[in-house]
Amino acid sequence: MTRNSRHWAIAAAAFLAAAPVLAGCGAGSDAITSMPYTPTEALSVQVKGIAVSQAFFLGPDSGSKLAEGGATPLYLSLLNTTKEADQLMGLGVDPAFGTAKVVSPVSLPVQQRVNVGKPTPTIMIEGLKKPLSGGESIPVQLQFARAGVITLTIPVVTRSREFADLPQAPASTASASPSASASPSSSASPSAGATDAAPADPSDPAEPTAPATSAP
Repeated sequence: MTRNSRHWAIAAAAFLAAAPVLAGCGAGSDAITSMPYTPTEALSVQVKGIAVSQAFFLGPDSGSKLAEGGATPLYLSLLNTTKEADQLMGLGVDPAFGTAKVVSPVSLPVQQRVNVGKPTPTIMIEGLKKPLSGGESIPVQLQFARAGVITLTIPVVTRSREFADLPQAPASTASASPSASASPSSSASPSAGATDAAPADPSDPAEPTAPATSAP
């Protein structure tokens, strides 16, 4: 248990170090989805003065899978019921699931609901260690500036029904792997082999021309 907590804390710290300058994620009174949904599909809880509702990781379309190495965005609605403003600063995830990423800290004014994930996902788990089908649960730690660490187990829901229109993880996250395929620039070595083969051919005609000049 202690070892897992240490893993999560390291993931959150690394995540914080990479976070840009403070910026709020959109705030407002609208819920992530205004359509009715099964309560067991999304997590709702209040801890340390932070009310968390409609918390879930968005999985694949119904009937398919999020592949290993992919990313799943976190959606949740936060309400700071304390008397002082707070911020969601980091996300701790066991490396056995993947790597946490946060685009920027989320500002939490007093008594003002803030939705995370809309219109663009800003908190996610990248580099999934195993495929997700929906129905799984992922233990995480939410790290707040004032409330401290809140440990939750958040469900993965399929991108269907009331969740069908929610955006998946940004394409730029997945496009990181194609850029790695730029390593085929090692195809420079084949071209090197081609230049080696080319001189071999000219050397053959070079010998016939030598005897031609020596004959006169």
